[in-house]
Amino acid sequence: MTTRHKVLITGGNGQLSADLAQVFDSPDTVVLNREALDISRPQEVQAALLHYKPAVVINTAALTDVDGCQHNAEQARSINSHGPKNLVAAAELAGSRIVQISTDYVFDGTLDRPYVESDETNPQSIYGQTKLEGERAMRDEDLIVRTSWLCGIHGSNILKTIVHLAQTDTAMSFVNDQIGHPSFTNDIADTIQQLVALQAHGVFHVTNQGPVSWHEFAQTILNLMGRSPSQLSAITTEQLDPPRPAPRPANSVLNNEALTKAGLQPPPDFRETLPQLLEVLCG
Repeated sequence: MTTRHKVLITGGNGQLSADLAQVFDSPDTVVLNREALDISRPQEVQAALLHYKPAVVINTAALTDVDGCQHNAEQARSINSHGPKNLVAAAELAGSRIVQISTDYVFDGTLDRPYVESDETNPQSIYGQTKLEGERAMRDEDLIVRTSWLCGIHGSNILKTIVHLAQTDTAMSFVNDQIGHPSFTNDIADTIQQLVALQAHGVFHVTNQGPVSWHEFAQTILNLMGRSPSQLSAITTEQLDPPRPAPRPANSVLNNEALTKAGLQPPPDFRETLPQLLEVLCG
């Protein structure tokens, strides 16, 4: 196997990168965490890509703390906007294609239907703005994968938080006026692998199916765990105390239209994958 088959995954400490490393399990796959590769540093990025000469770079490196981005736009832009630009500049020299992981936050959430890939973007938060800038850095031959409500067995995420709160009999409240697709990293990684194999390019929405509110998502988890529904209450976004610094889209539902047109099956309904994850998380 030649070096041209190499896959380089950035953001090696993240939850998605762990599942991508399993899907692209090969001696030719390189996974670099931020200590090994800080994508906000152009010379570092160029040196890494010229050293490994990957055929494909999957960029999962990002500042994903939505409220943190709102407080520190400069740091968010250095990683989420300039990082992808640095990767593209280095990819030009190394002959690599890029898979850029993006987000539902590039939309304003005001549509009364699921968002398709061609819908107009209008991010309302610094996080969404900087991720859109990262998208716009991509070339025609690159692949942009927008996903939403990402969680799984690796890293810190809302699924693990709900499981922990449920196990400790802690009362919890979740909003019922933000709707989206919970998406699991193992399913998303599988679909990214299929897209890479097809040499797909352009924008693809890749999420698990099954639109729910955050409250309904938590309710589904508690039901599967056999916990009392009295642990959980529904609130509106306006009732959050303290209020969140960054605005969230009310409608984060992404239609996986481009996947279907490419002949690929979208990831399954989140309720199909959730029991397997809970079995691992709950022991």
